[in-house]
Amino acid sequence: MQIISNIALISINETLIVQVISFLIFLFIINRIMFRPLRQVMDERKSHIDRIQQDIDKAQSEYESLTDQIKARENDVRNEAHQQRLQLTAKGQQQAADIIASTREEINNLQTETEKQVDLQIAAAREQVELEAEDLSKQIIATVLHRSQKS
Repeated sequence: MQIISNIALISINETLIVQVISFLIFLFIINRIMFRPLRQVMDERKSHIDRIQQDIDKAQSEYESLTDQIKARENDVRNEAHQQRLQLTAKGQQQAADIIASTREEINNLQTETEKQVDLQIAAAREQVELEAEDLSKQIIATVLHRSQKS
């Protein structure tokens, strides 16, 4: 028996070639079985994430557009409400002025009618006073004449 001493860590022989070939077969199989499907899944996920990001961007732009439309509509409604309020205020002031004018006219008419009634009552009272004064003066004259005839 002969003792062979081998000082080198790696010896180049047929086992090394078999190991290299088996390693290359292993790489080919693992690439087919694991890495390609994994890369496919990663690519699909990346495209899915990109689609979701595009949808998010689109939804964000739609949200901003709708927000702008709502703000514009709100401003329009506020302006319209302000205009209607001004119109109603002007209409109310006009109606108040009309009511005040008609009330003043009615007061003037009532005052005129009352003055006429007072003037009529004064005229009637004057006639009554004149008649009473005439009767009284006749009585006084009659009394004075009657006394003067007796004396």
